[in-house]
Amino acid sequence: MFKNYNMNQLVLPLDLEIRLHENDIAFAVHHLVESIPDEAFEPFTRTTGCPAYHPRMMMKIILCAYTQSVFSGRKIEGLLQDSLRMMWLAQGNEPSYRTINRFRVHPAVTPILKQAFVTFHCHLVEMGEIKEEAIFIDGTKLEANANRYTFVWRKSVERYSASLVEKSNLLYEELVAQEILPEIERESPDELTIPELEHIGDVLEERIASINQEIETSSDTQERKRLRSERKQPHLFRKKVAEFVERKRKYAVHKETFDGRNSYSKTDTDATFMRMKEDHMQNGQLKPGYNVQIATEGQYTLAYDIYPNPTDARTLIPFLDEVASYLTLPEHIVADAGYGSQENYQEILMRRGRTPLIPYTMFQKEKTRKWRDNPFNLTNWSYDETTDQFICPNGQDVTFRYMSKRTDRYGFTRDFKVYESESCDDCPLRSLCTKAENGRHRQVRVNVSWEEQKEQVKGLLSDQKTGKIYARRKTDVEPVFGNLKANLGFTRFSVRGKAKVKRELGFILMALNLRKWLTQSIARGAI
Repeated sequence: MFKNYNMNQLVLPLDLEIRLHENDIAFAVHHLVESIPDEAFEPFTRTTGCPAYHPRMMMKIILCAYTQSVFSGRKIEGLLQDSLRMMWLAQGNEPSYRTINRFRVHPAVTPILKQAFVTFHCHLVEMGEIKEEAIFIDGTKLEANANRYTFVWRKSVERYSASLVEKSNLLYEELVAQEILPEIERESPDELTIPELEHIGDVLEERIASINQEIETSSDTQERKRLRSERKQPHLFRKKVAEFVERKRKYAVHKETFDGRNSYSKTDTDATFMRMKEDHMQNGQLKPGYNVQIATEGQYTLAYDIYPNPTDARTLIPFLDEVASYLTLPEHIVADAGYGSQENYQEILMRRGRTPLIPYTMFQKEKTRKWRDNPFNLTNWSYDETTDQFICPNGQDVTFRYMSKRTDRYGFTRDFKVYESESCDDCPLRSLCTKAENGRHRQVRVNVSWEEQKEQVKGLLSDQKTGKIYARRKTDVEPVFGNLKANLGFTRFSVRGKAKVKRELGFILMALNLRKWLTQSIARGAI
């Protein structure tokens, strides 16, 4: 016997909700989106034209599709015809892939996503899923939706731009020397500006037009031949000037697009070329991508942002500003050694009034026996506070000389105390202690504020309570990236442009949160 199966029998349509399991991910998506206040959806309200799809429905189907590792607009459109959970969430609506793609990058989606994260965070606090004693910050690189070979490098642009300045100056000097062009009043003696080059082109154009007029009015064959020969030189100069103007404009656009970066992609100008962890060829290939920063607790993403610079240290301060727009910063800010810098410590301790659980770059190395036993490390030298001087391995006094300041290219200033040895001329350890030239002595620079901050961080990381909080970092924030790339299969963005990429990142991270919450709830037997 077989179970009843008859394709010719009429079956009445039933509510698809009863066909879904009680712990289906669609219910989690539905409850989250429904809990977002109506005010967040008001920008989509309109009174003219064809009625639009409800933004709540659009949010639900996109979030649900992302939880199923479906990121393509066309595939999401296909799910609306094949998937029961998607049919239920859409309630019979079937928006096209174009509508789906337009919605997920719409500027009005940004406040909705932000409200979704705030609402989800409040829910986690109410359920006791997070304690709000710390946030764990980390970053990863994700590939942009851009051609891997349409790159523009800042060093190349600067080199070609300098060459162009030199060539244009030589051309100007040659024109003046040959009395083709009178001297012009220049803004700078070092470089010709675009308006100045255009003026030179206009003068040459007038010279060519004058020669053409003479050719037309002359009836002498030899004279016409001489004039045509005379016209060749200014014609070549005009062609070069036009090329210089075009190149100068192009380089100006490149420099403006760099905005402090070393490279960008022509197909996504907001993407920067970075080294990715997924390097299958093992050749260190640079790919266009974004530096994704997230703040987590309990393996839930609470805030996120993207940055064009590949290093994490420069992203912490602006990212803390972004995190503060989602939630109140907890007492402890936890991150890895890539974020450990004087500027970041100063930001967290003094401006934010929080506790940084962030080791500095040399933290682990300074704990090794080799480092502690090295007599030439300044940290192993004897120091006399009363005379403010160090004692070098040869027993010589290294006394304080003067104060020094250094300002990096980002504008952060560090103060140093400079110490110098009395004499290193006859020291038998000179070759091991210093690389200074003969006649010069060993100098050491001490950043007092930085040393104090390092000692404070050492104490925090060695303390039993705060040490345990820091130990949770690897099991809190790093698994989120593992789930994102390995389990969800999201390794490359589908859209272009920083603003659109950030919106897509919001969808994918919220989808990851919902999967995590559902798994935890099932494990506890809550649903």
